[in-house]
Amino acid sequence: MYDMNNLKKLGTLGKNAESAMKAFQALDQAALGDGAIPKKYKELIAVAVALTTQCPYCLEIHKDHAVKAGATEEELAEVTFVAAALRAGAAVVHGTHLMDK
Repeated sequence: MYDMNNLKKLGTLGKNAESAMKAFQALDQAALGDGAIPKKYKELIAVAVALTTQCPYCLEIHKDHAVKAGATEEELAEVTFVAAALRAGAAVVHGTHLMDK
C-alpha cells in the first residue's frame, strides 16, 4: 500500500475537498514553520511522532525536512530512541490497568 507516488494524488484529493485541504495546508504550514520552536526541532518532533504512528510517508517527508533544516544523523538516531522510549513507556503505564491493586 505504501508508495510515495500516491502523494501525486494529493492534488485530486484537494480538488475533491478543497476547503478542507486548504485548511489542512494552512495548519501544516503554521504548525511546522519557524516560531518559538525552530523548524529543525519541529521537524525532529515530527519524525518522533511519525515513528510512533508508523507513517512511512511522514517519516520520509519529515526526515528530509529535518535534514534540510540542519538535523544530523546523530539527532535522528536519538529521536528514534525518544520515540521508542515513549511508545514502550505507554505500554508499561497502560499495564497498570491490568493490575487488581
